[in-house]
Amino acid sequence: MKIVLIPNLTRKEAAGVTAGICQSLKKLGADFCFTDEYRNEFEHTGAAFLPENEALDGCDAVIAVGGDGSIIHAAKLAAVRHKPILGVNAGRLAFMAGLEDNELHLLSRLIEGDYTLDKRLMLKMNIKRGNEIIGSDYCVNDCLITNEEKQRMTAIDVSLNSSRFNSYLCDGVLISTPTGSTAYSLSAGGPVVDPELESILLTPLCPHSLVDRSLIFRPDAVLTVESAEGNTLCISSDGVQPLTIESGCYAEVSRAEFTANFIRIKSDNFIDILYKKLAQRR
Repeated sequence: MKIVLIPNLTRKEAAGVTAGICQSLKKLGADFCFTDEYRNEFEHTGAAFLPENEALDGCDAVIAVGGDGSIIHAAKLAAVRHKPILGVNAGRLAFMAGLEDNELHLLSRLIEGDYTLDKRLMLKMNIKRGNEIIGSDYCVNDCLITNEEKQRMTAIDVSLNSSRFNSYLCDGVLISTPTGSTAYSLSAGGPVVDPELESILLTPLCPHSLVDRSLIFRPDAVLTVESAEGNTLCISSDGVQPLTIESGCYAEVSRAEFTANFIRIKSDNFIDILYKKLAQRR
């Protein structure tokens, strides 16, 4: 098995956890590598170092080390290449992590193929002018659409399958996957959705209304979002640098053509993880 390691070295514990993973993989006889940018930090591990595309295209699995943001970023890189990913926690919460830093002995199950895959629905976002696509991205958690002037409330029109159904006066709207239902959407008052229930969530952020609440749509829904006032909007996928939706343009959000495949080595289910990571946090 060929494995690519993607650590987030801005996390204080990530370098040590990654070194421990390297030691475990070496003992197991696994073939592992990093992308070139990590050569200085991990040359002592005996790993190979390759350009990003070569490493990811040629691997069998990806191991991401860090918190949820790090794992989500690596999951997008893996998903577009149809590669499975294992998250190892070196952050604070790491809801998406399949292993904690004290569970590296369980990596033997990965090498032996003793694991399952959680296939998580992803979203594709296109920015369009008419029928022309002028920008696009994918997300594992959510797409956030806000006014370019973040401090101001804005009017946002949302259509479902080309039929307009609501205009929100709000700080923005969040379109999320069931995976993202425990992230920003939860903090914004949205429901927790079991990721096995494929669906698309829409949550208005601080709506100036007594009746606007989160909505859950079927997985083949196509949501179109545009400014009701001709203002410039911004859209960010999984918290990355936002793209601009200029006046006369709109964002179209729908189910992606592939899934994010998370490696699950342990037997804990969604409710187990939800309670452990969120209900017991203090």
